[in-house]
Amino acid sequence: MDDDAYPEGRQHNRLYHDMLTVIENTANYLSSYKDADGYHIASHFQRIPNRRLIPEYHEVIKEPIAFSTIRTKKLKKQYTTFSEFVRDVALISHNAMVYNRPSSEFFQDAVRLREIFKEELQKLVNDGTIKPEEAVLPDLGEIPEAEDSPPPDPDDEEAEEDEDDEDDDEDDDSDDDGVRRRGRRGGRPSGSGRKSDMHDDPHKKRGRPPKVFTPLEARIHALLKGLRKFKHPNGELLIIPFERLPDKSSSPEYFAAVKNPIALDLIKRKAKRKKYQNVDQALKDLDLMFENAKQYNEEDSQLYKDAVELQQQAHLLAEQEKARPDNDFEDEDGRRPLPEIAHNGEVWKVGDWVHITNPNDLTKPIVAQIYRTWEDKSGQKWVNACWYYRPEQTVHRFEKHFLENEVVKTGQYRDHRIDEVVDRCFVMFVTRYNKGRPRGFPKDKEVYVCEARYNEEKHKLNKIKTWASCVPDEVREKDYEMDLFEVPRKLKKVPSPIKHLLRDDAKPTDALPKPTWGAPNAPPLIGAVHCREREPNESPPPEPTPSPPPALPIVDSVRRPSLMQTTRPIDGQGDIVMGNTSHFSTIPAPPTPTSGHAGAYASPNPFAPRPSPTPIPVPQYGNHAHHGFPVQGVQGAHHGTPGHNTSQMVQATHFQAHQPHQSQSYNGYPPQYNQTPVPVPHQPHHAPHQLSQPLPGYDPHRIAPSPVRTPMAAAPSPGAHAQVNAYNPPRPVEVYHLDDALNAKIPQEVRAQFQRDEAGRVLFFTQPPLDRPHRGLSAESASLGHSVRYLADRAREVEDRRAKRKARDELRQEEEKKRQEKEKQAAEMNQKQLIDIAGDMFKDWVDSMKKENEKLESAYDGWSCRDKDIDNAAQSLPPLA
Repeated sequence: MDDDAYPEGRQHNRLYHDMLTVIENTANYLSSYKDADGYHIASHFQRIPNRRLIPEYHEVIKEPIAFSTIRTKKLKKQYTTFSEFVRDVALISHNAMVYNRPSSEFFQDAVRLREIFKEELQKLVNDGTIKPEEAVLPDLGEIPEAEDSPPPDPDDEEAEEDEDDEDDDEDDDSDDDGVRRRGRRGGRPSGSGRKSDMHDDPHKKRGRPPKVFTPLEARIHALLKGLRKFKHPNGELLIIPFERLPDKSSSPEYFAAVKNPIALDLIKRKAKRKKYQNVDQALKDLDLMFENAKQYNEEDSQLYKDAVELQQQAHLLAEQEKARPDNDFEDEDGRRPLPEIAHNGEVWKVGDWVHITNPNDLTKPIVAQIYRTWEDKSGQKWVNACWYYRPEQTVHRFEKHFLENEVVKTGQYRDHRIDEVVDRCFVMFVTRYNKGRPRGFPKDKEVYVCEARYNEEKHKLNKIKTWASCVPDEVREKDYEMDLFEVPRKLKKVPSPIKHLLRDDAKPTDALPKPTWGAPNAPPLIGAVHCREREPNESPPPEPTPSPPPALPIVDSVRRPSLMQTTRPIDGQGDIVMGNTSHFSTIPAPPTPTSGHAGAYASPNPFAPRPSPTPIPVPQYGNHAHHGFPVQGVQGAHHGTPGHNTSQMVQATHFQAHQPHQSQSYNGYPPQYNQTPVPVPHQPHHAPHQLSQPLPGYDPHRIAPSPVRTPMAAAPSPGAHAQVNAYNPPRPVEVYHLDDALNAKIPQEVRAQFQRDEAGRVLFFTQPPLDRPHRGLSAESASLGHSVRYLADRAREVEDRRAKRKARDELRQEEEKKRQEKEKQAAEMNQKQLIDIAGDMFKDWVDSMKKENEKLESAYDGWSCRDKDIDNAAQSLPPLA
């Protein structure tokens, strides 16, 4: 526009009102443009991608812009020249072409939008509205070269809602140019190195499960794929307008005219979910799709003609596929799909949650869901399962908290022999986990909770929005019934089980650590933690849960008890505390059994134990371990409730033998091994005031404090929540062994390297064995020694010490012997003196008795004591009057 076109006095740093109107009209035309088929080209460019959902977009694109940005700048009158508007529109297309791959729909729409904008600018130049130089698109840089889109990553949160569409589009290649149109686009983070090297690592195998088609599925698949062979003279596929339904908001008249709308993507989805029982049912839906197109479009339109052509070809393809024998559809590898597999008295089918043998750790089976079942040429039955990692198998921030018994979905789809499946389990979405338990599911089976996907390439955890996108197509529309809890359980998050693995010198700028891998067809041996900055979509760690306040005593509301009858706290010396200092109760609250999800802090399970692949604890008494063999294993009870059995998220075994004096905490952190909801503190044996019942209210001997003690604040009595200064006894050594089935899976040459019992089972110790080969020396120091002179001097010194010790011991023995002889002589002398004294006393007593007898004889002289004499004397007496 010429400068003289502006009114006099108006500043030239602002466009005239007419020019702003041109910008508004042009922007509205581009943002709402639709092609002949009604496709909205600029629908993807209306708003800037969300930084929280797609942070990598803002890392690649330094100047994000969208049509919403242009409208805002126009309303605020921030455009000073028309060239600024031209640059903004060109930048929209440029950003989309830089971030997306050439095969993606975003890229193609950006190219088409750029061409339409050029055409519109040329019209404005021809009308004289703008100058030719204002219509020139700026040079914003080269578009980086990139290869075609790789297989979609099922772990990306943006693709979770339509994971099934990704597999459909993998086969949507044209026969000549191989151009793909994808339902979901995958962004590219940079201009180089876009091809992931993840496929080169056997531990990071990704992708979707293998396609094992039945003859019916193969016929329908060939029918749908065959429709993509027909093209226009310009090379465009005829089937493209039929792939998806029009947008309801932009084309409401279509849905008003067509009563049963259907598109190719819906037909593919029904085929994947095995909704068709024969080819004719699929052909019926194709006919409905083409009839809808012919009903809505004019007979002379190109879309009407394409529908007629494709409908005829569909019938021809269907007849060809039905005429082919079933043997023509055999898999290249000879795999024959199976609807289900019978093994070990169980029936396994797609959608089942299973435990699979983990070669890295037999005590932690792989949590997985079956996606495919088939049989190979040799008759071996196989399953393809999607792995779910435990928290300790992932890479995450050290502050990350996980739900008890949580697992995360991965992109690992691995093949396993059916004999590797060891048990059933179940995984519930986080929104249902706290409400109940699957109906009819055995109570002794593990139930896990899942709320996130794990991206192994970027080591990120993304929240799952739609659980249906995480399960196989065959079971997406099937729901399971639940036995609901009376009250929904409160979900509890616990710190990362590998938080302690954070290096002391770790920094936020360090590179992401890598997990430690073991066997090729198994999850990582152990994950890793880091202290890098938190991701925008990552929640901060939860606040620590405060301890519950002590329970208040129940007081009669009518009559208040006297202070003499109130139970008073007891101090550390066993006296009643007379101060006002608050105290903790010395009697811990008894554990209250609760039903629901059992975890690391849950009450014991009332149900009977079941055989488990976990190590079996051998009971130990005191601090003595069984050093001899055999060691008899005792199966411990499951620590669970009638709810979910919880598998503790620790690297040690799942079970703990009972400890009589288990300490409550280590270094101030709560323990990860706990047997009861309320830990019982260690009570010293010398404390006489610790009773099994609360102290009675009245004791006349303990009313007043001792006058000898100095008044001082009484220390809190040890309780369930105060164990700072309590004695922490050492943990007794525990010995474990696996059951016979798991022990047999350990190779013989591996078992020979470890200690075993008489049955040949490998023993596991909770502490290192004390009997070391070099008696306390390391292998590096065992070969070191001293000089001959030192050893000789050392030997002489030892002999001298022994001689002195012997002489000292002999002297002590001699002195002791003399002392004992003296004590013996003194004892004998004392005994003799006592005997003499006793003899003299007895002699005096005899003499005194003789003297008394003599006196009696003299006093009763002439008296007789015989009966005859007494009778004669009585007869001689005169009779009484």
